[in-house]
Amino acid sequence: MSHRKLEPGKLVVASHNTGKIREINELLRPFGFDVVSAAELDLPEPDETGLTFEANAALKAQAAAQASGLPALADDSGFCVEALNGDPGIYSARWAGPDKDFAMAMRTIEEKLQSLGATAEDRRRGSFVAVLCLAWPDGHEEYFRGEIEGTVVWPPRGTQGFGYDPVFRPEGHERTFGEMSSVDKHGWSRDTPALSHRARAFQLFAEGCLEE
Repeated sequence: MSHRKLEPGKLVVASHNTGKIREINELLRPFGFDVVSAAELDLPEPDETGLTFEANAALKAQAAAQASGLPALADDSGFCVEALNGDPGIYSARWAGPDKDFAMAMRTIEEKLQSLGATAEDRRRGSFVAVLCLAWPDGHEEYFRGEIEGTVVWPPRGTQGFGYDPVFRPEGHERTFGEMSSVDKHGWSRDTPALSHRARAFQLFAEGCLEE
């Protein structure tokens, strides 16, 4: 499938989440964009009323593109726990409450797993999902989805990353995302495959819209 190419220039990262902004900026850095965040432009945060990651990413990207008159890249992502029927999923941020208390959200997940007797590793499967939506002011959109499977660990390990990173150990690794530097967590360059969900989505985005 062909994608519309994004020419280097000014690009809005449609987020107010400092962790996401930092990671997306790191991923964009090699491509020479003049990146500005929705927070820096003081753009309002749209209500995330979509029922899928794609729908919520589109809401954010479209709002930023229309308000700024610039191409906008939005991420919607979440932590999906198999034993909890995919929760918190698209509601991952809401589980942390208005104060963004992810320590509380991680405890809630563990309490729910314990109540189900999900103590064995094979009952503690989880995944991170990220969908990137690139929107232009003329309404054109492109979507890219990345996923990474792993295990929910307890107690939380590591202070790097953000959100649910300290309780997620990706498949094939001993460290949680919370114990990895952002470079290790991305696991991606133009020559190596991506590790994290966001980096996997970004790799598809780069191949589709940035690279010739």
